Amino acid sequence: MSDKKTEPKSEKLAANEYLKTDSNYLRGTIKQGLGTAVTGSFSDGDQQLIKFHGFYQQDDRDLRNERKEQKLEPLYSFMLRARVPGGVCTTRQWLGVDKIACELTSSNSIRLTTRQTFQYHGIPKRHLKTIIRDLDREALDSIAACGDVNRNVMCNPNPVESKLHAQAYEWAKKLSDNMLPHTKAYAEIWLDDEKIMTTKEDVEPVYGETYLPRKFKMAVAVPPDNDVDVYTNDLGFIAVAEAGELVGFNLVAGGGMGSTHGEVETFPRLADDFGYIKLEDTLKFAEAVMTVQRDWGNRVNRKRARLKYTIVDHGYEAFKAELEKRVGVAFEPKRNVVIGDRGDRYGWIKGVANDWHLTLFIEGGRIKDLPGEPLQTGMREIAKVHKGDFRMTSNQNVIIAGVDEADKAEIEGLARKYGLMGRLISETRGHSIACVALPTCALAMAEAERYFPDFLSKVENLQDKHGFLDQAIVIRMTGCPNGCARPFAAEIGLVGKAPGRYNLYLGANFEGTRLNKLHKENIQEAEIMAELDTLFGRFVAEKEVDETFGNFTVRIGVVKAVNDAARDFHG
Repeated sequence: MSDKKTEPKSEKLAANEYLKTDSNYLRGTIKQGLGTAVTGSFSDGDQQLIKFHGFYQQDDRDLRNERKEQKLEPLYSFMLRARVPGGVCTTRQWLGVDKIACELTSSNSIRLTTRQTFQYHGIPKRHLKTIIRDLDREALDSIAACGDVNRNVMCNPNPVESKLHAQAYEWAKKLSDNMLPHTKAYAEIWLDDEKIMTTKEDVEPVYGETYLPRKFKMAVAVPPDNDVDVYTNDLGFIAVAEAGELVGFNLVAGGGMGSTHGEVETFPRLADDFGYIKLEDTLKFAEAVMTVQRDWGNRVNRKRARLKYTIVDHGYEAFKAELEKRVGVAFEPKRNVVIGDRGDRYGWIKGVANDWHLTLFIEGGRIKDLPGEPLQTGMREIAKVHKGDFRMTSNQNVIIAGVDEADKAEIEGLARKYGLMGRLISETRGHSIACVALPTCALAMAEAERYFPDFLSKVENLQDKHGFLDQAIVIRMTGCPNGCARPFAAEIGLVGKAPGRYNLYLGANFEGTRLNKLHKENIQEAEIMAELDTLFGRFVAEKEVDETFGNFTVRIGVVKAVNDAARDFHG
């Protein structure tokens, strides 16, 4: 296919493109809006720009009708998402994050995300600047956590291969730091830095004045684990090691989960394998992928603006050739690596350096004090005495990493005292995740986080009924098809269609290298459970040795395999 843009230059660009161009490198009128006390919201244009600074404007949808009847504006608040490359933070940082949650948010909680960072919900506008400044004091920020830029870079938090993890993590940090926006708008607006006069020639050498056409996600995987779901990212680096040392990466590109109900030109997609690159070429290839997307990406239709569509529209070979041209280095054949489990290792694991790591299951990633389970207090108490670090996982859990043998008993005692440890969870629950959805997400069509624990209990009962509760099934639920919890890469995916109604997707494999496909549309819980009951019965009776549920549903023809998303996902 041609490597020229598919959209005629004369076509009207998407509204966000004009907004970015006129924003003076993401400044807009955010500073003025911040000082306007008559409303809890920002202007429509600034609502798009504040995403680049790490915020989303939201309102409590549970109270929306009530407030409308009272002739009040919606109960506006903000969600802040931090930038924490690889999910690693110090205990001091954790205590700072916790203090902010307790003092400056109405939710009084911390939520661990599916991209290894944390986010706050329920922030009033008057507290935004204070939160940013408090985070800055802990060497944390939220710049580029959202928006049409490279977002939080994920990295396998593997506590066993400590040396290899440390090397991979350093590259995750380098990728994150090198791909940050250069604009000074963040520091000027939130940290009161002196305004710097900038020129269009040198402000954004990678992004340009209009940044990327859409969001961009990156991950570093350390085989055999695929906990970061590397193939669901725009750009992924799969670590290749020799004698325990990182020597390079297999580069994959073109993944992305979002789609739109009923619009067949949109679809989720897994990344393509492009080949092996040496360590010294990593940043050059990352920049090349981003600049090709900047130059070739669709700026007319935002629904078709992710990198996955750029590769589909221009062709794999043309895209690969352009990368090699810009870097001046050819891809080598990809190295053979094994991609396996996407789950976390719960409980204590001993690392190669004779230290210990404790992985704690956090339901829905929500760290909050609950009756009988004061989780937030427990994490706070552990942070006060822990000498290592904390690692947030892409499954919304947390690892207490780097614990000396002598300190194990104290850490475990605190974890058990505060309900962070001791709960028995099934293999399926331990592998499953959900997005926030209602009441705060403006895009949510159905429940996810609040409903998911009860839903999983019903699935566990069915597994127990059919005698395979010990076998993991990757289940994911989202309130809409934007795919924040990566539902299209789940063996069982539930995607919200309307209140109490979901599309049921089946057929992804356990390892995360094949997408699922729509099986039943717009169905309620009773029909979902009836369908799973029948399929679970067949699974136990007809499965082959070591067969996983997703592979089984494809083999018996419940759904067809999705080998080419553009062709197969809707076909």
